[in-house]
Amino acid sequence: MNKSLPSRRLSVAPMLDWTDRHYRYMARQISRHTWLYTEMINAGAIIYGDPERFLLKNDCENPVALQLGGSEPQALAAAAQKAAAWHYDEINLNCGCPSPRVQKGAFGACLMNETALVADCLNAMQDAAPECVVTVKHRIGVDKQTDYQVVADFVGTLREKTACRTFIVHARNAWLNGLSPKENREIPPLKYDYVYRLKQEFADLEIIINGGIKTNEEIALHLNHVDGVMIGRECYHNPMIMRDWDNLFYSDTRPAIEYEELVLRLQDYAAVQIAAGRGTILRHMVRHYLGLMHGLKGARQWRRMLSDAQLLKPNRPELIAQAWAQVVQADGRFAS
Repeated sequence: MNKSLPSRRLSVAPMLDWTDRHYRYMARQISRHTWLYTEMINAGAIIYGDPERFLLKNDCENPVALQLGGSEPQALAAAAQKAAAWHYDEINLNCGCPSPRVQKGAFGACLMNETALVADCLNAMQDAAPECVVTVKHRIGVDKQTDYQVVADFVGTLREKTACRTFIVHARNAWLNGLSPKENREIPPLKYDYVYRLKQEFADLEIIINGGIKTNEEIALHLNHVDGVMIGRECYHNPMIMRDWDNLFYSDTRPAIEYEELVLRLQDYAAVQIAAGRGTILRHMVRHYLGLMHGLKGARQWRRMLSDAQLLKPNRPELIAQAWAQVVQADGRFAS
């Protein structure tokens, strides 16, 4: 197992349809140290589908983790073995997703009711990919399981029966009936104190908190109690929140990337990806860039140009620079 991995002090959550390799390339340009996670990928898709489609990543992405969905130890082991060959640093088991599709497959948050099975899954994954760190992402409970001891028993059992030492805890219950995935991110109350108690009770474990965290000030407060903070949708809708993370949370004093330099890198990246084929088109990449100019004058023009079907149709990477020119024109801070 690789023991020289950088700290998971900050990480970007796995988000379905969002944290693909194109998003992760952009995020890595903004922060050198933040851990990146893939969207959840079903183990069966990796085993029986095209591995390149699901596992292809950019060399610059590391540290990067693959999140797997599944509940069959043998299948998860086979998927983990394939992932290790693509040089992922970590393989994470999803025990927190409450969507109906995941429930139908009896994995995700459902697994919190099957702790022994989770242990078997984690052990099988670790045996198959000894060079990777195997971790778990979970909720604090399922449905009406509102007592702290539920999550404490889950973590304690896995600590005893597996080599897993990193637990990413979404500080909400998962309601498997009656709420949509979106509502499951908003309605069940956040109980950050439960995650803090886990760190107090299991001081030897790496405990990472997730759920409803949106500002650098909130991140700093949580880091007084836990080892790391995982941010979800704020990193997608406002990616430049990550711009100061290296300095604030990793003591990296190098200058943060400038907007213009980032735009040039993204344009060059888009050109390389389109030239490489694989069916990649400009729209696949720029859909992740829409929030980059959040808070700037000209952000509306940027979003409009990069989501305009007619402008995207010619598949020209130069559209990114043209959209940036609109921001420069609107926001005097960037005029040379």
